[in-house]
Amino acid sequence: MNETGLITIESKHSFAETLKRLDSALQSARMTVFAVFDHAAAASEAGLQLRPTTVLAFGNPAAGTALMQANQLAGIDLPLKILVWEDQGGIAKLTHSNPITLAERYSLGTKIAPQIARMAKLLACIAEAAGG
Repeated sequence: MNETGLITIESKHSFAETLKRLDSALQSARMTVFAVFDHAAAASEAGLQLRPTTVLAFGNPAAGTALMQANQLAGIDLPLKILVWEDQGGIAKLTHSNPITLAERYSLGTKIAPQIARMAKLLACIAEAAGG
């Protein structure tokens, strides 16, 4: 993790394979995929170039609602998202927000700590399944 509260891991697979594996990992974890944002395709439509860059927004409404019940402003960072992107060297990477940073940002406190710990573990497992 860096100072931005983001966690990035390097994938052992191509961008396309990483994205496919991420979708599969989310399905296996019974996550609802709410949206897919293909930033590279949007850039291309605007006549611009961008290396492969796609965000999957996903979650579990019951878990996300608990965070918003603790502080409704957490909704700006929900649903959870994972960015799959390709760096200048052609290496696929996965980046997501650290739930612990989100808990700190919204002062969610100890009451919500078990959910935050489960979210952190879930994100780590999903990212590893996609990139490992």
